[in-house]
Amino acid sequence: MSQNRTSGAKYTPRPTSNTFTYVLAGIALVVVVVVVVVAILWQRGGNEPRNDGYGSVKNPAVGLSVLNDGVVQLGVQGAPNTIDIFEDPMCPFCGELEVKHGQELAQKIDEGAVTVRYHMVVLPQLNQVSASGNYSSRAVAASHCVAESGDAIVYSAFHATLFSVEFQPEENGDADHTDSELADMAKRSGADDSVTECITSGEQADAAAADAETARTALATAGAAGTPGVLVDGQIVDALSDSSWVESIS
Repeated sequence: MSQNRTSGAKYTPRPTSNTFTYVLAGIALVVVVVVVVVAILWQRGGNEPRNDGYGSVKNPAVGLSVLNDGVVQLGVQGAPNTIDIFEDPMCPFCGELEVKHGQELAQKIDEGAVTVRYHMVVLPQLNQVSASGNYSSRAVAASHCVAESGDAIVYSAFHATLFSVEFQPEENGDADHTDSELADMAKRSGADDSVTECITSGEQADAAAADAETARTALATAGAAGTPGVLVDGQIVDALSDSSWVESIS
């Protein structure tokens, strides 16, 4: 016959040693710090420019064509692969894409491996967070002016600077760039006076606005979640997460 154990005394757990508790807390803190440091280093390393030192397009055989709806195409005739890039001049991730892969793409263009088609987009939410409230619109218009020159080398240099860390404005920043500053940058990229006059006069503003809206519709139709949207031969690629997407194009 079993008996129930009864006692008038309550069970009191033995206290954990304070020293042991501090040791566990210290270990946990070290683990957290290590994880954070590794994550930061990984992120920094992952965003390092690929093919650093190459620069922008330099092969005089590279042609520039302005296609329907203002799409700017750079490539050597007969290039076997086509890359479509949708980007907004204020988009920080577009800047990240250019910094990381721009030089790598320039070499692929020069070698005749790819044709790149740039679709300049104006996203209202990004336009509004520029200091002027219309930077994206004006930068796209400036891009149109440079493209109309038909010089692939100049356009590539302008595009690289437009999205560079040193030039691209910050969201909700205190300042962006005036049309005169955009024109000066185009001139430093090799553009002539007709291009700078086009930029400062706003000559391409209306056409750029219409083309940017068409590009935004095409971006959505392609199934991209936002900018930058990148398609290789019509297929969307995760260009920000996959560091080898350019390298894998043969």
